[in-house]
Amino acid sequence: MTDRRNERHRRPVAAADETGREARNTLWMELYQVVVRVGWIFKTETIIMPAVLDAVVDSGFLRGLLPVLNRGGQSVPPLLAAGPLARLPRKKWSLVLTSLAMAACFGLLAAAWPALAATRPDLLAVLFLVLYALFSAANGLNQLVLAALQGKLISPGHRGRAMVVSVAVGSVLAIVAAALLLGPWLAEPDGFPKIFAATGAFFALAALAPVFLDEPADTTPPRAISAGRPRGIVGSLLEQAAKGIASWRQTLRGDRPLVRLCVVAACFSAVLMLFPHYQAFARDRLGSHTASLLTWVIVQNAATGVVSLVAGPFADRRGTRIVLVWLVALSSLTPLVVTLLSLMPHEHAVEWFWIVYVPLGLNPISLKIFTNYSLELAPAAADHPRYVSIVGASLALPFVVSPLVGMAVDQLGFRPVFMAGAAVIAAGAAVALGLPEPRHR
Repeated sequence: MTDRRNERHRRPVAAADETGREARNTLWMELYQVVVRVGWIFKTETIIMPAVLDAVVDSGFLRGLLPVLNRGGQSVPPLLAAGPLARLPRKKWSLVLTSLAMAACFGLLAAAWPALAATRPDLLAVLFLVLYALFSAANGLNQLVLAALQGKLISPGHRGRAMVVSVAVGSVLAIVAAALLLGPWLAEPDGFPKIFAATGAFFALAALAPVFLDEPADTTPPRAISAGRPRGIVGSLLEQAAKGIASWRQTLRGDRPLVRLCVVAACFSAVLMLFPHYQAFARDRLGSHTASLLTWVIVQNAATGVVSLVAGPFADRRGTRIVLVWLVALSSLTPLVVTLLSLMPHEHAVEWFWIVYVPLGLNPISLKIFTNYSLELAPAAADHPRYVSIVGASLALPFVVSPLVGMAVDQLGFRPVFMAGAAVIAAGAAVALGLPEPRHR
């Protein structure tokens, strides 16, 4: 009788401890994402990065490479790392290392820019693309680790709230940082190195937060040791890639909703392929100036923050599926808005071009919802890295045609390309209507 009584007392204590641990971990993960978001505004993918490349060389083809490097880095490295990450007892140190790697890429770019900008712009363009590719790979691994930690430490019904806090608070602080620092630096002839240094500094600062996570060790079976000669680094990577692809194929065969989600993600990738060309359109066709970049950055981040206030609580209460459907559907508005502005007189269109970045502010929320839906779709916590990496690869696979999109912009003009992109995104929203709600399965 005494043992039963003690057991009843221990259960509430254990539940309270688990609740307290989740609350602490949620706080540190929110803080991490807030600091990263502040750093991210200095390198906004839709605005700042294309403008940086155009400052070195104005080419639709090279601009079209940016999404390829971005999504390629966020899909191939996670393919190689999903298995090893799932076997790590603790994953927080991987989040620290990937954050520092992201910071290092921008630190190197900040150091090299002053020496090459005036004398060797060709080498600077190559260095920029190489570092951008390395950063994208580090960011892809970072997002994979962050998703795995979120799936492990935060329950599904609380992930929307965590997104609201990190995105809304991060957006407000990022806008303040942009107004105080980014605007003056964009106005300076040699302001890019300062922008890169600030980006790296915030990413390095964010790396401190995961240290304080209270992450319990996973209990995983020991890794099997294969017999035979050592394969070397290249052989090991190829073997790991083959295992990853085989695991993907097996997973996709057994999960039809995951296949449908991958189709939606592939259609949504049109949003990400088009965004480097918006600021080029405004500059080349409407005559916008560099000062407009700050306004667009602020509008996009403000829209992201406002949307998170609605999408996060709604996802917690009603499920992630309906939020995903609406976000994909609304994202098709961006290229349509640009097309409508192209029909207006240029002097009026350039004044209203900031409207384009309102629906574009849905992008960060949409990518987070894709990740959250993948986590809920996975049958077990050990499957989280694999499911997230599969959806990430589906987002990236269509990017092999991104340079062709840039060439089409050069040859056909902006309007036909934007209209085609809107149709592809809308088709993704239609496919998303058939997705199940994982919490009802």
